[in-house]
Amino acid sequence: MKIKVHENRTRIFFVICFFLLIQTSHQRPQNTTCPFQYIYSFGDGVTDIGNSIRVLPFGPFLPAARSPYGQTFPGQPTGRWSDGRIDIDFVAADLGLPNIVPYLSMRGSTSNDGVVFSVARSTILDRLFFKLRGIDIPPHAIFLLVVNSDGLKLIFHPFAQHPKQGKSIQQVETYVPFMIRTLIEAATELVRMGATRVVLAGSVPLGCYPYILTALQTNNATAYDGLGCLKSVNDLIVSKNKLLQEAVTNLTTKFPNVDVYYADLYGAVQTIIQQSSVSGNMTLKACCGIGGQYNYNSQRFCGSRGVPVCANPNEYIYWDGLHFTQGAYARFTNIVVPPFIPVLGCTSN
Repeated sequence: MKIKVHENRTRIFFVICFFLLIQTSHQRPQNTTCPFQYIYSFGDGVTDIGNSIRVLPFGPFLPAARSPYGQTFPGQPTGRWSDGRIDIDFVAADLGLPNIVPYLSMRGSTSNDGVVFSVARSTILDRLFFKLRGIDIPPHAIFLLVVNSDGLKLIFHPFAQHPKQGKSIQQVETYVPFMIRTLIEAATELVRMGATRVVLAGSVPLGCYPYILTALQTNNATAYDGLGCLKSVNDLIVSKNKLLQEAVTNLTTKFPNVDVYYADLYGAVQTIIQQSSVSGNMTLKACCGIGGQYNYNSQRFCGSRGVPVCANPNEYIYWDGLHFTQGAYARFTNIVVPPFIPVLGCTSN
């Protein structure tokens, strides 16, 4: 995949997605002006705004290509793995660059504010790495420069189609250094291509996701934290994020004239889970799903025949067990984006 750079514009490359955690809530930025005019975003289903459903021949048959995806906005499926807008939509709008498009829909057009290369289930490590370890990658996924948390999602989750591919915490831990190294190499390549601002995002608390809680459910009460999330999974994520943060620090030393940021996504998601627990929302259940304590069944995924959808997705954090609702994305980004506006040199009214 080649990236066409707009030479007449100041550029910012968003590796995965743009976030910086600030543990407070803020009013959304209005009329923002930034010293860059374009965004590139790489990642997985969390930031996929329509690429995966365009990957032939499998894309048009993916859940995100059919109802109820997109029911909140714009009222029909767009390829976003949610009921409506996702994080990159809110981020781009907050930066005053709302007209972002999926790469596979461009067809040579350059009349936009940015391009999203994210494809659901794509990984930072190539297929051979996973094949050698007995982990199958969905056929519609592609190897991208960077990844959000799906690299770990694929490893942890014993998919219905491949019930034996789930790995232990100890096994997954050995993969983390490979992920960090590949991610830093990708960021280095972007900088050498001309990127002047790069954001590397940490992983979210996967131990709180309905599909993880379902796949690794146990009767051992000590396995869960006070929010009901799996401690062993989240401990691994915290360790992985720490290693990434250290690597980002080293990268800033290597490229002192480039702005490289580490974005803490973990705390932001944890904050909205805590807030939802207090307010009594359906915190750890999927809005679109069926069965079990967490309303998730991998054999009857959201969009399948007979799988119900909650009456009000805004009351839920998780849409289909693997991705957030539009409401959760709005709350999430409203915590993390506004304080980062001045850090990027942007101004807003």
